Order: sequence, then C-alpha cells, then structure tokens
Amino acid sequence: MDPYLSRLQQVLEEATAGVTAADLTRGPEGKWTPAQILEHLYLTYKSTSRGIEKCLEQGSPLITAATFKQKVGAFVVLTLECIPSGRKAPERAQPKGMPAEEVVHTIFPEISSLDAHLSQLEHKFGTKQKVLDHPLLGPLNVNEWRKFHFLHARHHARQIRERLVRSPASVPAGARP
Repeated sequence: MDPYLSRLQQVLEEATAGVTAADLTRGPEGKWTPAQILEHLYLTYKSTSRGIEKCLEQGSPLITAATFKQKVGAFVVLTLECIPSGRKAPERAQPKGMPAEEVVHTIFPEISSLDAHLSQLEHKFGTKQKVLDHPLLGPLNVNEWRKFHFLHARHHARQIRERLVRSPASVPAGARP
C-alpha cells in the first residue's frame, strides 16, 4: 500500500481502536458524530474511486482548468498541510446515515480499493500529470490525491478522538463533562 494511504489507515485505526458502535454514534449537538465523520471519509474514498474508474474508462484525465480559488486552496491544503475547519462538505460526501458497524467494516476495504485505483491511474499516467478534479481543490495528480486523503483523514481523526473523549459515556463517574 502507498505510504500516504498506509498512514491514513493507521490514523483511522488508532482513532477508533477499542471504540464501540455506541461510542461512535454519540457526539456534540449540531456536529457530526464519529460514525458520521467515518461515513464522510468513506464517501470521499468511494467518490474518488468512481472518478478514477471513469478516467481509466475514458483513457484520459478528467480535469478542468484550476481557478485562482482552487489553486490557493490546493496550496493551503497540500503545501501548508492545513485542512481549514468549518467548510461544508460537498453533497455527495455528506453522511447519509450508514450504521456505525457498517461504516467501520467498509471503510478499510474502501481505502484498499482507493489504493488500487490510484495505483492503476499512476501506471497509466504517472505521478506528475493532473488526472482528476477535486471539487474544491481543482485538478490533482495521483500523489496529490494520496496526500489529500491522508491529510483529510488526519484532520477528521482529530475530531473523532476529541468527540470520543468528550462523550458523556467516557467521562468517569463523579467527573464533570
């Protein structure tokens, strides 16, 4: 597995180690639960894989010219390694209500599938050529896609850990939440 995607998997495994499905379904009011965050990540991997499949079927990159805003966004995310908080996810990446047990059992195979799809794309186009548009960052090459997904998972793994720690079920008896 690619080093970025291997680290991505490790980050998510560490964030969810020893956590029950019930733990994953609790979260702060008005925010995604850990299960919804995992579903969001799962949907981004699935969406990227579908885009890669279309690119491979067509036999050419599926890109448009990057806007100034996309170039700035790509610089912030990929160079500065900063995923800004508070952005609304694209509709196709918003959680739909997948059960916590299901998302935990499907996310890791989906990461492996994404890795395989990105490897196919790399074999066909190399690592430098822009191959597929990201909805907010514009056209990315294979390595940028790998790095994006790792940084995105790391960002959300922090949120998962924070929400699990703040969950009322994880507060020791007698302690204040």
